[in-house]
Amino acid sequence: MPQTILIVDDDPVQRRLLEAAITRSGMNVVTAPGGQPALDLLNGPRGDQVSLVLLDLVMPDMDGMAVMAKLRVGHPELPIIVLTAKGGIDSAVDAMRAGASDFLVKPASPERITVSIRNALKMGTLTGEVTRLKKKVENRLVFDDLIGKSPEMRQVIRLGQRAAQSNIPILIEGESGVGKELVARAIQGSSERAGKPFVTVNCGAIPENLIESILFGHEKGSFTGATDKHLGKFQEADNGTLFLDEIGELRLDMQVKLLRALQEGEIDPIGSKRPVKVDVRIISATNRDLAERTRDGQFREDLYYRLNVFPISVPPLRQRRSDVIELARHFIQRFAAEENKPVTGLTPEASDLIERFDWPGNVRQLENTIFRAVVLCDGTTLDVCDFPQIAAALGVEARERRPQPRMDAPAPRMPAAQSPHASAPTVPASSSPYGMSATSADGHMRRLEDLEGEIIRLAIGRYEGRMSEVARRLGIGRSTLYRKLKELGLDGADEPAPEEELKKAAG
Repeated sequence: MPQTILIVDDDPVQRRLLEAAITRSGMNVVTAPGGQPALDLLNGPRGDQVSLVLLDLVMPDMDGMAVMAKLRVGHPELPIIVLTAKGGIDSAVDAMRAGASDFLVKPASPERITVSIRNALKMGTLTGEVTRLKKKVENRLVFDDLIGKSPEMRQVIRLGQRAAQSNIPILIEGESGVGKELVARAIQGSSERAGKPFVTVNCGAIPENLIESILFGHEKGSFTGATDKHLGKFQEADNGTLFLDEIGELRLDMQVKLLRALQEGEIDPIGSKRPVKVDVRIISATNRDLAERTRDGQFREDLYYRLNVFPISVPPLRQRRSDVIELARHFIQRFAAEENKPVTGLTPEASDLIERFDWPGNVRQLENTIFRAVVLCDGTTLDVCDFPQIAAALGVEARERRPQPRMDAPAPRMPAAQSPHASAPTVPASSSPYGMSATSADGHMRRLEDLEGEIIRLAIGRYEGRMSEVARRLGIGRSTLYRKLKELGLDGADEPAPEEELKKAAG
């Protein structure tokens, strides 16, 4: 789904011109006639769909500076571009200090507006990703940072939030690639241990002869090659969380020592003369059926019951298809910003394609597929042709990309035969060279008022909303042009309400 831009301007003509320019670049647009309607829209149930605000600085009900001040409280991450007719250094400095991403002076060209919007969106995406990575490094990731609003994921989040309120041992079950570690990090970030060490151990990737040393540590000289004292993962995670990934792969003799560490709260480093007390919260994860492995004798029953106190099952992506598009949009924004690509979303056909696919590799596979598609894409939206493997798996023909609108595309030129100066016009006498009929359906001549309105619409579209150029080409003054727009009902009086427009754009 393309990103949605909110235009806030009290001038209806400017709103329409900006809407036409931004829509041509492949983005959705919603409009608001003033500051308060814009705030009501953003604070409403669909406000989180707005990706950027294009804000007029001078408005009668509430000026742009007041709007920005209120937006920074409720929507601190939302990019804002200020667009005003009164441009000056002081105004630009004040706007940037208030949190604007860019400052444009009217009349700004469609190309300049589009470039500013794309830069602001890219910067917002990178800022959000940096913030998320910083929280991850600081072990303060919370459930609000997870992407997924399906009922299945909401159940996972509810269980995780309950588990975070205590030090109860947690077992996270789920297929490879569903995001078990992110859930574990969110549990710690939502608990009293937030900011404390979060140590990850992949039990299936440790060499057998090093498992005990890596988990529990060793003293200097305790075995050949032990030239220094080594703190094990348990001691590294002291006062924090130890995440034991793929716990089902741990060999049986180590399971005994792990059970003692969990029961007694102490470990025995190799070569140590006395046990060491540790305060560690254990979160385990597995993509195996531990109950079945316990019945088969491959996993200790007492350890299984010790770990499986609070189970959380993360469903595979095929069981929460409503999260696929949201995840895809997140990955598109991230990789487009990282790779400096103009990709903004998915075509309806591509959205349907990836929603239908089962994604056996789950979120990890979806992430890598989107990464490849963004790198190879030459347009502004990902289409079916950007997912050849997925299309082949579903038996869908990966057709060529459809032409996409470009903001820098020149206005279409009339063929010589259709020029007003051509000596032999090739169109019927009852119609104009642009295909505008001079007669009505019943064969009678149309009213001058109707023809005048249609000519003005054609001129605004041909000259891309540059009103000075429209007035000059039509041979009238600019004030006369605005008066005629009002007389002909083209002044925006029939525009839909902002909430209705948002619903339409959300689609």
